[in-house]
Amino acid sequence: MNPFVCYITTFLLASTYLQAQPKPLSLNPLLEPFYHGVASGDPESDRVIIWTRVTPDSIVNSIPVSWQIAIDTGMTQIVNSGNITANATNDYTVKVDVTNLQPNTYYYYEFSALNKNSLRGRTKTIPVGNTDSVRFAVVSCANYEAGYFNAYDALAKRNDIDAVLHLGDYIYEYETGGYAPNNDISNRDWAPANEILDLTDYRTRFSSYHLDEDLLKLHQQYPMIVIWDDHEFANNSYKHGAKNHNPSNGEGLWKSRKAAAMQAFNEWIPIRQDAGSQDTVIFRKFQYGNLLNLYMLDTRVHGRDAQNGTGDNDINRTILGHDQYNWLTNELSNSSTQWNIIGQQVMFSPLKILGVKVNEDQWHGYPAERERFLDHILLYSINDVVVLTGDIHSSWAFDLKHNSQNAGVEFVTPSITSPGLDFLRTISQTTLYLSNSSLEWVDLSEHGYTILDINKSKVSSEWYFVSTIDTQTNQSVHETSYCTNYGDRFISPGGAPIPPRKGLNELFAPDYPRSFSVIDTSIVDTIITGIKQVEESVILGAYPNPVNETLTLHFYTHNRSSVSIKLHDLSGKLIEDIVLSSGLPGIHIRTIPFRNLSAGIYILTMQVSNQIVKRRIIKK
Repeated sequence: MNPFVCYITTFLLASTYLQAQPKPLSLNPLLEPFYHGVASGDPESDRVIIWTRVTPDSIVNSIPVSWQIAIDTGMTQIVNSGNITANATNDYTVKVDVTNLQPNTYYYYEFSALNKNSLRGRTKTIPVGNTDSVRFAVVSCANYEAGYFNAYDALAKRNDIDAVLHLGDYIYEYETGGYAPNNDISNRDWAPANEILDLTDYRTRFSSYHLDEDLLKLHQQYPMIVIWDDHEFANNSYKHGAKNHNPSNGEGLWKSRKAAAMQAFNEWIPIRQDAGSQDTVIFRKFQYGNLLNLYMLDTRVHGRDAQNGTGDNDINRTILGHDQYNWLTNELSNSSTQWNIIGQQVMFSPLKILGVKVNEDQWHGYPAERERFLDHILLYSINDVVVLTGDIHSSWAFDLKHNSQNAGVEFVTPSITSPGLDFLRTISQTTLYLSNSSLEWVDLSEHGYTILDINKSKVSSEWYFVSTIDTQTNQSVHETSYCTNYGDRFISPGGAPIPPRKGLNELFAPDYPRSFSVIDTSIVDTIITGIKQVEESVILGAYPNPVNETLTLHFYTHNRSSVSIKLHDLSGKLIEDIVLSSGLPGIHIRTIPFRNLSAGIYILTMQVSNQIVKRRIIKK
């Protein structure tokens, strides 16, 4: 057979097989050892962060990883390359800040380790100088248990945006069944099943999210600019605690939980880290030529004081922290771009029901600082401010009114899957319009995303909803659009969706790694028959390592099989022998006691069917 025909035939067979498989709780054998895919983020005009995670296949302390970035999907026109090491310290995740790139340019990148290549990812640098238009996707609030991430899938197929802005609640901290589980969907339970509290828990939860096929595809095709909200930590969190954190109930110190959540976030998200700060700092600016400044804020854990009701006018209470507030107002005062876009977590506009302010967790729970900020915008004539918001699991469009003047507009994106908030479920839209004079439009129930289209005459927000989160679909429908014209400071109806601009439809990154070829007949046979021959089981994580009292094993089994776990010391003596009964295929969590063992090095062996995988475990 002609090699080209053979390759196309194999490609079609692969596509048929892979598309037919259920998305949740499965590993794609073609991605080994890069099961979690690739991602990019925090683009600048001359650099971008690229990310991946290597799953070890043997007893290793570290794994050499090489990377390269090119301007073509075939990776023949390489513009930069290098080497890095994956190790347990960073949960075998790696991030590279790739420099010496050209502005406003698409690039393709890949990693190599253990004699295999990762998926190729696609990313894009930001423009400099005169810039006509920019288009973002805006997303928020992805509750894994609540449904399929269909909005991510729909976005991954659009091919008409520059970057994805994620406004937080990338993960959720709850235990299985703890928050809005979708009982109509199987195999969408949290991993781990408990409420996540320590570094092991947060790492495992991020790992399980990155195995979701829809999120994996979105990361592969677009750079993402991410900020956290509360559920990357705990519900309604602030600087020194959270509503969903109880130190007296065995949940430990908030400082420890916060540090663990930040570390896992930095490991698993393609964000540029500030090495000079004790805490992770996520507020930062991206300048897209002369068209816009994008300010990404932390209204959650950097400087926020505890929530204290909507009537507390203490002038010292802050939602940003004084350093972040001063940074933001100084940046806005000195901005020379046409638009100032603020990406942040919680609703800026006040929300009233029958004359009473509700939801102390948003900006009007900090009224003095909110008033100062609006005063600053008007005093310094800062034109064309657009606030982007997530958090509230619904869709809104507001004018930002202050002292009978308009200071800008606010667009609120819907959730990916998280259900509407309890206090809004019994409120009619009519009541909301009558109670909030600055509200232009609201939808309380649908899931999806927004597209923010920015050009020199206007900024348009387009709301797209998915038809369901109970079954898998990549279809989304335009619901409505609102815009603000340059110099207006108020909202107008937006009309029909804006068509993709020319020059934005660059080739997608390919679906498969470059190592996939017709020569590897075992993989082809696996694809055709649907039998997982590449890996019967995979250890995704063994946490913590070094271990003190209990080891958490995060692993995957392809078939319904008994799992044998043995622990030996270095002399070969058998210390533990655990047989787990047959269970459903998929991702599992098991704990192994270490508290009665002496300090030293141990070898953990897991056998599923005829396959054996090992890990080197250090006991403190």
